[in-house]
Amino acid sequence: MGIMSATAIAETPTTTKDFETKLDRLAEVAIQCGLGLAPGQELVMTASTDAMPLARLISKHAYKAGASLVTILFTDEEAQLLRYRYGADASFDTAAAWLYEGMATAYKSGAARLAITGGNPSLLSKEDPEKVSRANRAMSKAYRPALELITRHDINWTIVSAATPAWAAAVFPGLPADEALGKLWDAIFAASRADLADPVAAWKTHDSKLHKWANRMNERRYAALHFKGPGTDLKVGLADEHLWLGGGTTAGNGHYCIPNMPTEEVFTTPHKDRVDGTVKSTKPLSHQGTLIEEIAVRFEGGKIVEAHAAKGEHVLQRLIDTDEGARRLGEVSLVPNSSPISASGMLFLNTLFDENAACHIALGQAYSSCVKNGDKLTPEELAGKGANDSLIHVDWMIGSGKMDVDGISASGGAEPVMRGGEWV
Repeated sequence: MGIMSATAIAETPTTTKDFETKLDRLAEVAIQCGLGLAPGQELVMTASTDAMPLARLISKHAYKAGASLVTILFTDEEAQLLRYRYGADASFDTAAAWLYEGMATAYKSGAARLAITGGNPSLLSKEDPEKVSRANRAMSKAYRPALELITRHDINWTIVSAATPAWAAAVFPGLPADEALGKLWDAIFAASRADLADPVAAWKTHDSKLHKWANRMNERRYAALHFKGPGTDLKVGLADEHLWLGGGTTAGNGHYCIPNMPTEEVFTTPHKDRVDGTVKSTKPLSHQGTLIEEIAVRFEGGKIVEAHAAKGEHVLQRLIDTDEGARRLGEVSLVPNSSPISASGMLFLNTLFDENAACHIALGQAYSSCVKNGDKLTPEELAGKGANDSLIHVDWMIGSGKMDVDGISASGGAEPVMRGGEWV
């Protein structure tokens, strides 16, 4: 065996100095802009083992910002598959309640929450959908105490992404592995503004723009939105005393955070009983390892009464059967078709990114922060204002360059909000 030449160990797209600089910037904006971590605050982070380099850099910036303790909970996708290969049938109704109770305890004690996403979109696509559904339901029930603190924005939290080989291969199936991974990282850096010289300043400017649109919608006080496009004629009533949010928000613990990075949306809470009409998805939904394509549903009195999909319909049906609230809306979001993620032309197969390419709706749990004084209301009071309750919260995209949106006033008058997918 000969000695390997210097040219044979050329840098890959993810080992260059430029890549390391951008990865460090992504970690910095995750802490400084996304999380708004305060000195002395603990951080609970979740990530896959593939995301370890980014998790370590985020830990570095968290400690530089004064974190008292960073706790990382790593998951391994290959180990997750072993459950489906060898686990007893009864085990799929079990979840680590002790773990989620511990996370909820940490949040109640003042810890911040950061999630790094980026798993294999097709991880569970070949597994028994009934087992997948049961496992998800068990996990959702166990996670509920922690999730409620997040959906109420009681704590500062954020989500960022890390490119992984399996995710890159799914997005760029025709490219060599290293090239695909490099292209996906480039797309993540661009969407997260980590490719800019001063990403923190860029995020502050972007955050201000999103607040401008949210403030405009709050000033108009529409009673409903009317979405019209190919396959879509949907009227979405808005919750009583609803609030539009966009960009960052001050959490109940007083810390300012931008929950999703990237984010291009302004969003609010629909009224769970006032959604009627038909709607068709404009992008596939990657859900729990299955790609659900061409979703078409019909709402009556706020509830899905008919649901179909060209691909993955069995997963869609199980999703909306999770509980009573799974057939109702918990969020409606407006995103211009010219958003950077839409302009990229990429299908990320990751909701964090794909939802920021188009207007979207979410089945399931509503955000109480999108209701006036929602953090002080009981679940019954929130329901009385129209906020939905569910174990799930799943976004799917309905917007496009052919989508028009009208705002409907309490008196029934209509005025344009979006035309051709763009703000009016």
